Amino acid sequence: MMRLKKVRQVLLYTLLLNISVAAAKIIYGLSIGSISMLSDGVHSSADGTSNIIGLIGIWVASQPPDESHPYGHRKFETLSTIAIAVLIFGAGTEILRKSYVRLQTPSSIDVTYVSFIVMAITLLVNILVMTYEAKKGRELKSDFLIADALHTKTDIFISLSVVISLIAVKIGYPVIDVVAALVITVFIAKMGFSILKSAAAVLTDAARINPEEINKLVRIIKGVKECHEIRTRGNEDHICIDLHCLVDPDITTREAHNVAHAVEEAIKKRFPSVVDVVVHIEPYEK
Repeated sequence: MMRLKKVRQVLLYTLLLNISVAAAKIIYGLSIGSISMLSDGVHSSADGTSNIIGLIGIWVASQPPDESHPYGHRKFETLSTIAIAVLIFGAGTEILRKSYVRLQTPSSIDVTYVSFIVMAITLLVNILVMTYEAKKGRELKSDFLIADALHTKTDIFISLSVVISLIAVKIGYPVIDVVAALVITVFIAKMGFSILKSAAAVLTDAARINPEEINKLVRIIKGVKECHEIRTRGNEDHICIDLHCLVDPDITTREAHNVAHAVEEAIKKRFPSVVDVVVHIEPYEK
C-alpha cells in the first residue's frame, strides 16, 4: 500500500505540471491560429486528464480485499491505463477533424518569437516530467506511471514537430502546419496501442517469468524430484505463480508440506516481485 501512496504523490506533482503546459499551448495556439500547437495542447491536456484518472484508479487499487474482490483491487490500476488509451484515441480523432477543417478553410497563422519561447519552455517541462515519471515508475514498478511516462515522451516528439511546423509557416509554407498535425495523430495512435497492449497483457494473464528459470530453481530444492505445469500471471510488481512439484510418495504429509514451503520461500527470494505461490504436491513415479 505504501507503493501505491507514493504513486499517487508522483501523479499529483505531474498533474500540476501537465495542466500548466496544456494551458500555455492551447491559449497561445488559439491566439495565433496554429492547429499544430493547439493539437499539441489538446494532447498535453490528455496528460492531465490521465493523471486524474490515475489518481482515482490508484485509490481504488489500494483498497484491501473484500467479499466481492477476495484477491484485492490491484487490476483497477491496469484498468486506468486503458481509460488513458481511450482518451488518447479521442484526442487523435479531434485533431484529425480540425486538420480536415483547416484544409477546407485555410487561415493565416501569426508566428512570432514568443511562439518559439512558449514551445521551448513547455518542451523543457515535458522532458522533466517524463524523466521523473519514468524513474519513479521503474522504482515503484508501476505500470501506470511507466505508461504515463511513455505518454509524456510522445509529447516531446510532438512538440518538436510543432516547432518544425512553426518554422515552416514563418518561411512561407503554412500547409506544413496541417501535415505536422497529421504526424502528431500517428504518434498518438501508436502510443495508445502500446498502452493497450501492455494493459491487455495483465488483464489476460500473460506469462510474467520464464518457466524454465523457475524449473531450474525448484529442481535443486531438497525433496523435489520433478517440477512441471508452471504458470505465472500478474503485473511487474505483483506476480502470482502456481506449479506442480513431484515428491517421494512415501514421505509424510508434514514433510511434503515442508517441501512446498521451501519451494515457496526459494521462489520469493529469487523473484522479489512474486507475492503468491501455490504449490501442488504430487507423488513421484519413475
